[in-house]
Amino acid sequence: MSKEVKECFDLQATAAAIAKELGLPTKNVLAAMELLEDGNTLPFIARYRKEATGGIDEIALRKIEDGLSKSRELAERKTTVLSTIDQLGLLTDELRRRIMACDNKAELEDIYAPYKPKRRTRATAARERGLEPLAKLILAQQRTGKSRSEVLRGFIDPQREVPDEAAALAGACDIIAEEWASDTAHRTWMAKDVRSGQLVSSVKRGQNDPASKFVAYFQHNERAERVPSHRLLAMLRGVTEGVLKVAIEVNRDAAVQTLKGQVLKNPSFEFAAELRSAAEDCVDRLLLPAAESAVLEQLKEAAEEEAIEVFAKNLRELLLAPPAGAKVTIGIDPGFRTGCKLAVVDETGKFVAHTTIYPTAPKLDTVGAGRVLLELIRKYDAKMIAIGNGTASRETDAFVTALIREESLDVTKVVVSESGASIYSASELAAAEYPELDLTVRGAISIAHRLQDPLAELVKLDPKSIGVGQYQHDVNQTRLRKCLDREVESCVNAVGVDVNMASASLLSRVAGIGPKLAQKIIEYRDAEGRFRTRQQILKVPKFGPKAFQQAAGFLRVSESSDPLDNSSVHPESYSIVKRMSEKLNLPVQQMIGNASLASRLNPADFIDKSTGLLTIKDIVDELAKGGRDPRSEFKVAKFAENVNEVSDLKPGMVLEGVITNVTKFGAFTDIGVHQDGLIHISELANTYIKDPSEVVSVGDVVRVKVLEVDAARKRISLSRKGVSG
Repeated sequence: MSKEVKECFDLQATAAAIAKELGLPTKNVLAAMELLEDGNTLPFIARYRKEATGGIDEIALRKIEDGLSKSRELAERKTTVLSTIDQLGLLTDELRRRIMACDNKAELEDIYAPYKPKRRTRATAARERGLEPLAKLILAQQRTGKSRSEVLRGFIDPQREVPDEAAALAGACDIIAEEWASDTAHRTWMAKDVRSGQLVSSVKRGQNDPASKFVAYFQHNERAERVPSHRLLAMLRGVTEGVLKVAIEVNRDAAVQTLKGQVLKNPSFEFAAELRSAAEDCVDRLLLPAAESAVLEQLKEAAEEEAIEVFAKNLRELLLAPPAGAKVTIGIDPGFRTGCKLAVVDETGKFVAHTTIYPTAPKLDTVGAGRVLLELIRKYDAKMIAIGNGTASRETDAFVTALIREESLDVTKVVVSESGASIYSASELAAAEYPELDLTVRGAISIAHRLQDPLAELVKLDPKSIGVGQYQHDVNQTRLRKCLDREVESCVNAVGVDVNMASASLLSRVAGIGPKLAQKIIEYRDAEGRFRTRQQILKVPKFGPKAFQQAAGFLRVSESSDPLDNSSVHPESYSIVKRMSEKLNLPVQQMIGNASLASRLNPADFIDKSTGLLTIKDIVDELAKGGRDPRSEFKVAKFAENVNEVSDLKPGMVLEGVITNVTKFGAFTDIGVHQDGLIHISELANTYIKDPSEVVSVGDVVRVKVLEVDAARKRISLSRKGVSG
């Protein structure tokens, strides 16, 4: 940060403003900011620096980090604005004070607007023709004692493209209109008017297709400031695709009267009529279009933020989906013509075998396919079968179900989402992991891994490809990536990572590590064998004390000589656990996972200068649960055997399904027919709810009733009302 920027940046003031916004003590927010400035990660601060922050959670810490970033950006912008105005020789002490006092970018830009280098406008051309003195004379609205012709005659100059009085007046009015449009107060009330106007969506000529996905917006209007995010983004997508037109309609005449009331001071002034015309021009050509554009952009930004939050919440639910666990699993990537690709992975996720079977049309070799699959199950003692939910999924599912039933196999079969699996299969990462294997086999391996441990597999993907968003391709991609990356990092660190089992993709998401250090860990592990203790991680090249401090608590060493190495207790707190074991007169190993022993500890007895009550309580809680996976218990949805296609659905059917995506307007649900159905927000509960996430999450197994089926448009309407489960 340069010296000039530092002069515009006040950490204390920023902390106070954010603390007020979040309803938190300023000292705790300031402490969090200082920790962030010192290079500490969000997961580390949230988990291991609770005394400093007063236990601020990770969600609030993200807002603090964002607020700190915005404050820096504002300081940088202030520096640019001050420098630009100073170079123009127009920077006064009062103007400097106003700029330094700004606490948001919009206010700063309003102050800067009159001084900002402008594109060439009608007013610019008028100034070049020497008409600014005339504009100032008219703006003064004071009688000159001269006739109109006498006033205007001195500005006529054919050489400067001012051939007559009318041209002189027109140019002066262009300057006047721009002056009024640059006034902060005028822009403020105009924007307020536009915000309370009607957002109107209409279909473009020639695009009136009744089957269009935008048909609901062919003739639609509602108050701009109240439009829900999903509807606004849908309309804007319609604009992008050339189907819709969107505008904000306001009372134009009322706006003109408001401006006239503010700028016209002398009705008897000889140029009053021209000023009234200039006011109309200012509203029609400058103020209103600029306000409409600005408000639409603000509404879009707010809608995008909400859509990003929805995506992040869904992603978190998906990443933290219950793992089936360390069991031999067969992954099946279904297909018709090319067959079903099978991949076997062992308890650790290691690939061991693959083949192809043809249980579906056109070959329909169920006997041969059954023999091959049965041989794999028995040879490798497979306990799980994961079937991708794409093409031929239901047919493959029916085949596997029949085989399990006929052979009385002790095998659990699960249909899993394969969103993004094809992208992973073709990626450089997949090629590096399985260089000798075909893309489709890599896909089958990924499907198996998703069942064993969704988090460990899904971190290999770009989160956008997982398909749990709402208009994710329409929102600010930089903001989306930052938000989703945070969510992935949060989930990985919440669960913890086995340093001896994890892939480079998973390790790179651990606080303080990143891709380069993750690769160093893998290289060291390959060369030296399993890590035996957490401390050994410090021997990895480039893995310094700071990285170890940030990462150690989230890394697990399952067979370490120190049992705490397989827990979330940070190495800096091992001495506290030792004091606890001495208090109970029991070895540490015996304390871990023993809730009754943990309950005998009084956290207050172990507070010292470096560790406070909040951290002590976390340590006791960790000892009680013994490093158990925080994710919920694994549960499987059972699709109806006789319902495989949309055409099989009938209104009134009650089916079991899995929530695949939660939006602001409802929840999409996989009921096993290759097309997700929608439970509209009004059909999610028997009572009124404001947000679908109040009652469902991605991955939930639910029972639903079919309300309506539109086979042509592939739309299925579902309901949970009156359905148990």
